[in-house]
Amino acid sequence: MDIMKTPPKNTPEKSKDSPSPSGSKRKVHTPSSDSDSEKPSAKQDTPDRKRTPSGSPPEKKRKTENEEDHAHNKQKKEKQEEERLKMQVLVSNFSEEQLNRYEMYRRAAFPKAAVRRLMQSITGCTVPQNVVIAMSGIAKVFVGEVVEEALDVMEHWNETGPLQPKHLRESVRKLKARDLITSTKSKKVLFR
Repeated sequence: MDIMKTPPKNTPEKSKDSPSPSGSKRKVHTPSSDSDSEKPSAKQDTPDRKRTPSGSPPEKKRKTENEEDHAHNKQKKEKQEEERLKMQVLVSNFSEEQLNRYEMYRRAAFPKAAVRRLMQSITGCTVPQNVVIAMSGIAKVFVGEVVEEALDVMEHWNETGPLQPKHLRESVRKLKARDLITSTKSKKVLFR
């Protein structure tokens, strides 16, 4: 039995029940049959099947989210530009000494290799580069706070000149007293 056989061309209409190659009968859709036109086809809409036309609520929601994101990004860029202009005005009004100090502050950084080594020795696993960069930035801020407090201590003691270890120790003590630095040695007693 040849499966690829074509039906004879002189038949005017296909029958509904045509035999399949295996010998069983199967339904074949014919355009002239009335019973098939009553049933919804796969292309027709059924009541339980919902279609989402363009402009539907999910699409509108996406559009409003995109518009909100665009507006938020625009506001963020405007704010960054405003801050940049303020900083530019501030730096242009620096004295020579202030400008040198600011340049040193901008250039100062902890060595990334040393920070990575320290973090890996503490955690016992490899540390990604972005975490090393973040930790370097946090350490720089911490040192800035300690130095700023040490300068306040030196001014309070009516001393001049460079910072000394006693100023740094006192600044760390004050920061610990204000709970800005956590102490690893002393534990708070909850109940007495």
